[in-house]
Amino acid sequence: MTNDSSAIIDLRKICMAFPKSSGEPLLVLDDINISIRADEILGLLGRSGSGKSTLLRIAAGLMRPTSGEVLYRGALLTQPVEGISVVFQTFALFPWLTVLENVEAGLDALGLPRGQARQRAQDAIDLIGLDGFQSAYPRELSGGMRQRVGFARATATRPDLLLMDEPFSALDVLTAETLRTDFLDLWVEHQLPTKSVLMVTHNIEEAVLMCDRLVILSSNPARIAAEIPVTMPRPRSRLDGEFENIVNNVYSVLTARTIASLGAFKQAGLAQPLPRASVNRMSGLIEILVAAPFSGKAELDALAISLSLDVTHLFPIAEGLHILEFAELKDGALKLTTAGNVFARSTTDQRKRLFREHLLRFVPLAAHICRILQERETRSAPRTRFEVELEDHLTRHEAEKTLQAVTAWGRYAELFAYDDKTRRFSAIAHAE
Repeated sequence: MTNDSSAIIDLRKICMAFPKSSGEPLLVLDDINISIRADEILGLLGRSGSGKSTLLRIAAGLMRPTSGEVLYRGALLTQPVEGISVVFQTFALFPWLTVLENVEAGLDALGLPRGQARQRAQDAIDLIGLDGFQSAYPRELSGGMRQRVGFARATATRPDLLLMDEPFSALDVLTAETLRTDFLDLWVEHQLPTKSVLMVTHNIEEAVLMCDRLVILSSNPARIAAEIPVTMPRPRSRLDGEFENIVNNVYSVLTARTIASLGAFKQAGLAQPLPRASVNRMSGLIEILVAAPFSGKAELDALAISLSLDVTHLFPIAEGLHILEFAELKDGALKLTTAGNVFARSTTDQRKRLFREHLLRFVPLAAHICRILQERETRSAPRTRFEVELEDHLTRHEAEKTLQAVTAWGRYAELFAYDDKTRRFSAIAHAE
């Protein structure tokens, strides 16, 4: 992606690394170049943990990159500045302040006269649809109304750039849809006092509904995998053929990058990150895939719609099945393997045996834990024994997630036991 000298904000060659437990750097963002222009909503898409929120915090001046630079209006950005506002996922309201006072708090840094600040806050409250609730406290409001306060607070400063970090993900489906529609209406009618928007989201349909451009990040480390323009006129319909094509394209890009990552990590042995996918969910997805109308294969967008799951929840389950070779993830679709079809038609005991065989064969960490337990006289080992190994290659978060996954899978397969109180693994006599 080329940088635009006329951009409101320009992220150039952004790299971000965090220290591993060994002290060595772990690269999270690698050579990210993004320019955000006036009059556009740019969507930042990617898997959970791909670095989207980290990149947004860098764009907000809340975090300094390890290397690279951020230019806001042509000037180097090193800290939060007037002209950039953030809407957070978790509302981030002061519970002891009223709606009006919460919105006014967002104006404190501007040093406006009290009367002018109050008028700006009142205008933002009216615009976002909260007129009449100025004296209410956050505890009196629904989730959707609390997020409206967040929008009012962010837009009251009249920012050039509005950064939104998954602003609708904490809301129920109907509330999120209403708030999205209201936001888009204000944007289309040029009533929002902001020139451009950067929105982090994991909801593919949401991104296609709202954005003018989509930037898709790969993972481990995050790099720009694709940039997709969305030129459909607003309002957009999910039933439109072009809408479906863009959604399918995004799924295909994410699938291709996921498969590439899984292939690379498969060669990494113990350092292979595992998705947080429960056996129950993987089993349930196998049963859904084997039945009509899918009959063994389904497009991911069709599955997402059928199960009311977004990419953050669907991909880990699909990845788990792919890693264990019960299904193949390819070209935006999930297809059961022969083993997956056998699993679907097996009894509970047969499923456990088949799962155990695949876990030992395709997840090196599971086999490694079993081997260590069998080699020790006590037939047990502390969790920290494996945490230290994983954190040499993965972030602490990825290491924790991977251990949680292998523990749950190993328990189901009866490969080993785990006591959460003592934080110790122990061998099971019949496990092979």
